[in-house]
Amino acid sequence: MAGERLTPVETVLVKRRRVKWLILLVLIVTFFYYLIFANQYVVAFADGEQHFIHGSIGSEVTGPPYWVFKALPIIYADKLGSEGYRRFGFLYETADDDLPIGISRRTIAGVERVWFNCATCHVGTYRLPGSSEQHRIPGAPSNNLRLQELISFLIEAGQDPGFNADTLIAAINSDAVGGNLNVFQRLLYRYVIFPRVKIAFLDLGTRLDFVARQEPWGPGRVDTFNPYKAIQFNFPMAKANLDGPALNGSSDYPAIWNQRPREGMNLHWDGNNDSVAERDLSAALGAGVTPRSVDRHSIGRIEAWMRDLPPPPFPMPKAIDPVKVAEGRVLFSHYCSDCHGQAGQAGYDYDRGHFPRLGHVERLADIGTDPGRWMSYTENFSAAQNLLYAGYPWRFQRFHKTEGYANQPLDGIWARSPYLHNGSVPTLRDLLEPVAHRPGVWYRGSDELDLVRVGYRSDATAPGGSLFRYDTARPGNANTGHEGPRYGTDLPDTAKDALVEYMKTL
Repeated sequence: MAGERLTPVETVLVKRRRVKWLILLVLIVTFFYYLIFANQYVVAFADGEQHFIHGSIGSEVTGPPYWVFKALPIIYADKLGSEGYRRFGFLYETADDDLPIGISRRTIAGVERVWFNCATCHVGTYRLPGSSEQHRIPGAPSNNLRLQELISFLIEAGQDPGFNADTLIAAINSDAVGGNLNVFQRLLYRYVIFPRVKIAFLDLGTRLDFVARQEPWGPGRVDTFNPYKAIQFNFPMAKANLDGPALNGSSDYPAIWNQRPREGMNLHWDGNNDSVAERDLSAALGAGVTPRSVDRHSIGRIEAWMRDLPPPPFPMPKAIDPVKVAEGRVLFSHYCSDCHGQAGQAGYDYDRGHFPRLGHVERLADIGTDPGRWMSYTENFSAAQNLLYAGYPWRFQRFHKTEGYANQPLDGIWARSPYLHNGSVPTLRDLLEPVAHRPGVWYRGSDELDLVRVGYRSDATAPGGSLFRYDTARPGNANTGHEGPRYGTDLPDTAKDALVEYMKTL
């Protein structure tokens, strides 16, 4: 009857039922929390090249939400115009693609976020003379990318009072972006996501404030290690701590094909590591990965893909003069192969038994090239790097300070213009000239090939939109070094032409 007290047995049964319902509720809440907030979701790509171009490596934890990334070009249309992220040299596979090449997605804590992967820095382009058709080369240096300008843009957005929750939500819901945020999502963006994005951009400006003191990097170049010091280790970067040649260590992006035979060679421009795996994990950190967020499986797939990725063949093989090639092969064997290896009948020969200086570090005093990149990598920074990934089997162990710059194979050298580590010499033919005869001021930013001198066009009228004036007299930009009888710069013009013709075939 109603109002009667429960018997002791009934009381126990009721309590048990309540406990069971409570446990079930906790399990349901935990399950949905895991699905929405704890679990991470990525888009999988079966094809190795597509995984390289679009796959996540774990950097999104430091990147903006997808809708923020999409909205920024709308908010700042006055700065970026109709180009959007193309203004910073980003590439798209098709005109209708949602995100640029090198920008990957990952859902973290219920929010889809984006940021860099390996393809950001390692997809190059070229156009044949007189043609508007752009050809992409996966694994080549990203000759279009203007990363310093993107960094400055994000810093300025963080400091802009006009970048607020209202402008962000309006841009996301615009027809151009198509976010269509519902009431709950708008509240989330207003009170949770936008404040975090604003803080992240402001923090970026604080950590990388020294970038404003640097010489402009220009397209296809990056300061590899100074931002790394600031972001990963909070190194002091004020003028009292970072100035002189070490401030300007900008260098060209490298090619990443044929990594298998490079194992054990001194890698990076200054040869500071001889492990491909450590080099790749370090590059991932530079792209925004953290030691906790790194996706080792994904990076492992990219490593496997690029270990045997062939270099691209010269795009106009019928224009190559076989007589000059034969002469150039002999000259190359005499002047170049000891340091760089040489193509043989079975392909490029990377055997360091045959070529004892291949992968060897040349002392700065001997090679004579710009010291900025070498000076920016310090012993203190090397020691700090070797503490990364502590507690994991892949902890860094092999980073070290060297005495100069490393000799590298020249496979696919036609697609790696400009030349020297800091990209200070526009063509291979120019590199074979004494320093006094190399261009002192020229223009980067065109991807139209000079098929004769081998490199990109570097004159002020070259096609390519906004060209960058490269002045070799500016700090970090010197085109000195790699000069003298040992390097063939005193050869007659006909011999130099033959050398360039042969290098088209590498």
